[in-house]
Amino acid sequence: MTDRRDFLKTISLMTGATLVSQELLSGSLSMLAPEQIACQQYTWYSYFLREGENWLEDAQVSFDAFIKSGLLGYEPSFTNPEEVMPLHTIMEKYKVWTKSMYVNSALHEPELVEQSMADILAIAKKAKQIGIEILVTNPTPIRWGGPENKTDEQLQTQALALNVLGKELKTMGLTLAYHNHDAEMRESAREFHHMLTGTESENVKLCLDAHWIYRGSGNSQVALFDIVAMYADRIVELHLRQSHNGIWSEVFDEGDIDYKRLAKVLKNKGISPQIVLEQAIEEGTPYTMNSVQAIGKSLINVMKVFN
Repeated sequence: MTDRRDFLKTISLMTGATLVSQELLSGSLSMLAPEQIACQQYTWYSYFLREGENWLEDAQVSFDAFIKSGLLGYEPSFTNPEEVMPLHTIMEKYKVWTKSMYVNSALHEPELVEQSMADILAIAKKAKQIGIEILVTNPTPIRWGGPENKTDEQLQTQALALNVLGKELKTMGLTLAYHNHDAEMRESAREFHHMLTGTESENVKLCLDAHWIYRGSGNSQVALFDIVAMYADRIVELHLRQSHNGIWSEVFDEGDIDYKRLAKVLKNKGISPQIVLEQAIEEGTPYTMNSVQAIGKSLINVMKVFN
């Protein structure tokens, strides 16, 4: 028997998909539709954690919420090839598509490179079977959250390995996209820039994570749009996150980053990257709605901005 709490939760879960449907039926969304936008796994992990839940601990609960938000596309994060097919089975059940995935890599020390590349290629081989086209990787820092910066030698080792990895993936029919967080933007963004100038453009593309670039450069849109101007032809994917006064917002909407400008710049250059919503929660993020409502509203706003 369903109690009042469960009933209210069920009703609230319907909000996201209903809002998207209303927007589509009203004709207010012109070109971009839900089947062109994916959502990163971290988004759901973050929002579920805020609600005291663990994403994918119960796959049915997780993907019920995912679908009710109005989303159809998902960008998973994998740590080993054994994770790929079980997730694919769930996604097939819910008719959720995927074109890209996120995988960490450890490429700055010679003794780490061989095993890390072997692990990534094993995941890629499996993922290719489920429709993955883009492999996004963020080479690990020396210590997550730490202040340490890589040496020039480590950056050269990492760029060389990244280029080789991209070349290997290319032979498999996959595209490697480099991703960064804020640490790579320290010291004149030397790590970020060398991962692109130190690799061949045909082997290593860019997943432009606009907010990490913005935050890592001291909350600078000047730096963000300079990077877009410099590396636009390498951009194959966007990770989208918004903030208000430097704090991640609950919903992707108008805020610190001018995403309308970014959409216009890319459109004028004839660049149509894979769009991935990655709104997330941090200390100070408002809590006024549940995950399905917040992500559903974020999806609608992404659809409007990138139309």
